[in-house]
Amino acid sequence: MNASIHAGLAVACLAIPSALVGIGVSSANAQLTANEASASAEPQVAVAAAADEGYCSADLKKVLRRVLQSCGLLSSGEVRGCQPLEAKSVATLAGDDFNALFLPLADRAGIIQFDKESSDLDPGDLAMLDRIFADQRGASYFFVVSRSSPEGSEVYNRNLSEQRGKAVLSHLQSTFKDQDLNKEVGILWLGEEFAQLDQEFCSWQRSGSAEACQSQDLNRSAFVAWIDCRL
Repeated sequence: MNASIHAGLAVACLAIPSALVGIGVSSANAQLTANEASASAEPQVAVAAAADEGYCSADLKKVLRRVLQSCGLLSSGEVRGCQPLEAKSVATLAGDDFNALFLPLADRAGIIQFDKESSDLDPGDLAMLDRIFADQRGASYFFVVSRSSPEGSEVYNRNLSEQRGKAVLSHLQSTFKDQDLNKEVGILWLGEEFAQLDQEFCSWQRSGSAEACQSQDLNRSAFVAWIDCRL
């Protein structure tokens, strides 16, 4: 009798730890499965908001992030842009390197060319701007980089660049009535002091005439493009 009782207790003592181990392993497996499901779900949400296209280099992401945070997309929903004096700290790149960031966008971006000393958008400018803005293709941010050529004083050209960038924004606001527009558009105006374009950009789609493609023509302009990078 006593021997039977002792044998039963021994079996029970062995069974209880085994059961606890089994419960622990099962619980750990369940938690691991839940964690993996959560981890796999999170990137899908990010990808839905913004994708990483082939042109999304580390430098371009850095510039884009700084422009969107410092030069637009404010929490108030207002777009104020960045001035030339801030451009170098925003870009952290020399002019040629800054411009080179956008070369992979040549098939998608456009250069709106203004008349000398003007910030008015003519019918050709408006047609190209409307076409590029309408071709969002799921992208998240619309980038506007306005410039001026070196004629005149730095202060005058700085103000002219700002007027050109804001002319683009004003047209988009009045034409598209997009409630998310002020969360999408980032503006950087460069005056004559930073990142002048050279004739390499003549091959881009432009609103100017074929013969109006000297450096000074290209820099009386606003570069516009949808950019889809996961920041």
